[in-house]
Amino acid sequence: MHGRYYFPMSTSPSSELHQVLEEFLVRLFNASESEGMDTLVDMDLTFSQARTIFILAQAREPVAIHAVAERLRLSVAAASRNIDQLVKLDLVERRENPADRRVKLVSLSGSGDKIARQHFDAKRNELKLFAERLTPELGQRLTDALAPILAGDFLRPTKLENCL
Repeated sequence: MHGRYYFPMSTSPSSELHQVLEEFLVRLFNASESEGMDTLVDMDLTFSQARTIFILAQAREPVAIHAVAERLRLSVAAASRNIDQLVKLDLVERRENPADRRVKLVSLSGSGDKIARQHFDAKRNELKLFAERLTPELGQRLTDALAPILAGDFLRPTKLENCL
């Protein structure tokens, strides 16, 4: 038995690795998410609105509403309603695309950027606290195990440079 989850005897090393990784990541993510979600819960944002903020936080430039809808797997109308609410809350700014006035571009306002950064900072802080709780030996062993994985082609590339 690992932690509070029961894993039956696995039939292969990859199956055992999957089980251990799943428990580790679930527990780590749960700890970091509970800290990072406080601001979003306090603002009474819907899940789609919070996801919209995170998508915009990842973007380096304003994003077309239809692109936000695609990333959220929502209709353009539903994404527009989310964005309307976020504009009313002064978390998102909307403007016309100078190249095509029919296309509306959205980006985080200063307040929206602050909320996204607080969320990501809370998650980073929880990860830092986890790392500090490890013994130096365990920390080094984990670093040694993860470094070649991160350096290799085992994970999908990510555009999430400013978030976890």
